[in-house]
Order: sequence, then C-alpha cells, then structure tokens
Amino acid sequence: MRIFYFMVIGLSQILLGLLLVLPTSLLAGTNDFSRYEKSFKNFLTCELTRTGATDHFKGKNLKITMIDLFNIQRESDMIIITGAVRCAIDDGFQILYAAVGVETILEKEQVAYYAVRKNDFSILATELIKFPYKERCPWSRYWVDTD
Repeated sequence: MRIFYFMVIGLSQILLGLLLVLPTSLLAGTNDFSRYEKSFKNFLTCELTRTGATDHFKGKNLKITMIDLFNIQRESDMIIITGAVRCAIDDGFQILYAAVGVETILEKEQVAYYAVRKNDFSILATELIKFPYKERCPWSRYWVDTD
C-alpha cells in the first residue's frame, strides 16, 4: 500500500509539472506564429500598395481583401513564409501567391528575398535566393506608415 501511495504522489507531481511546462511551450509557438503572421500581412500590404503592383494588375486600382499565411519553414539560416493575397480590382478579383525569405542580421529580422506569382507554388531556399529584395517595406509586426 505504501508503494502505491508513493507511485500516485510521484505520478501526480509529474503530471503537475507537465501541466505547468506544456502550456508555456505551446504559447511560445503560438506567439512566434502570430508574430510572423502579422509581419507577413504588414509586409505584403506595404509592398503591393507601395509599388502599385503594376506587374500583376496592369495599373488597375486594387484593394487587398485577404492575406492568408500558408506555411512557415526554416531552411539553414532563412525562414521561408508562404501565403496568398486576394485583391479586389476594377473588374473582379485576383489571387497572388507570395514567398518571403527572412534572415536575421545583427539580431534584426529583415526580408532578404521576395517572390510573388499568379499561380500557387512551393519554393525552396535555393530557388528563393534568385529573387533578392531591396528593402522598401519593413519587416515588422507593427504597421509602419510610410507616407
């Protein structure tokens, strides 16, 4: 009986420890996802509206109606984020698919590579590095008004 009592107490301490540690680790992953999601949305909004997206919409007026993050993956020292942007234009809507390569330089994350296409695509770091990005829009989870 004594052994059973110690086993129950030991098991309850282990479960209590897991309950205290597990939510913290789950919350950390959620915070990272939220941070990347907000940064991705802000970056694409800035990039498409700042450049007028003339390559994709041929000068037509656009309004971004939805940005959806698909995937976050790490390849060596780069984080690749992919997603889609739905834009309302004069005569309907268009969906663009984007990939952003984020690198950490001097403890600051910034967009190093950026590709956008009209068709859905998957991309690896070796392909994404063919599309270097000169920073016009910041990589920040907080909206920065550039006007």
